[in-house]
Amino acid sequence: MQIESQSAISSNFAEQVQARTPKQTLGQEDFLKLITVQLAHQDPMKPMEDTAFIAQMAQFTSLEQTTQLNREFASLRASSELSSAGGLIGRQVTVLDSDNLPVTGIVSAVDNTTSTPRLVIDDVLYPYASVVRVEAAPTESATVPDETAPVP
Repeated sequence: MQIESQSAISSNFAEQVQARTPKQTLGQEDFLKLITVQLAHQDPMKPMEDTAFIAQMAQFTSLEQTTQLNREFASLRASSELSSAGGLIGRQVTVLDSDNLPVTGIVSAVDNTTSTPRLVIDDVLYPYASVVRVEAAPTESATVPDETAPVP
């Protein structure tokens, strides 16, 4: 019989632990495996009631649907924010900067490279959520000669 050294066993164990990465959440497949094991190891004299099994399935299905609904709402919110931010292009807005000071300027573009849209005002990015006021862009008034004034 061959006996391995303690360092070889420790090394082998460390490799196995590193190779295993635990899941953060249980999925439908994990739930079904759990129920299968539960049914296989139940006491034949006291079998699990089908109502308990159905209740567990219903709870899991409800949780899964709620999770999916939350994902869809987050996607809808992001799309709505992007659309609203795009509607601010060319408008004068007041935003709060990182020091919580108001900055007013014309939105020239919308940046969507992060999880939330950012407005470009004078080549500086500001989060869409920092908007505190929206106004129509100021119009440049051209000097129009007054026709009622006497011509010298």
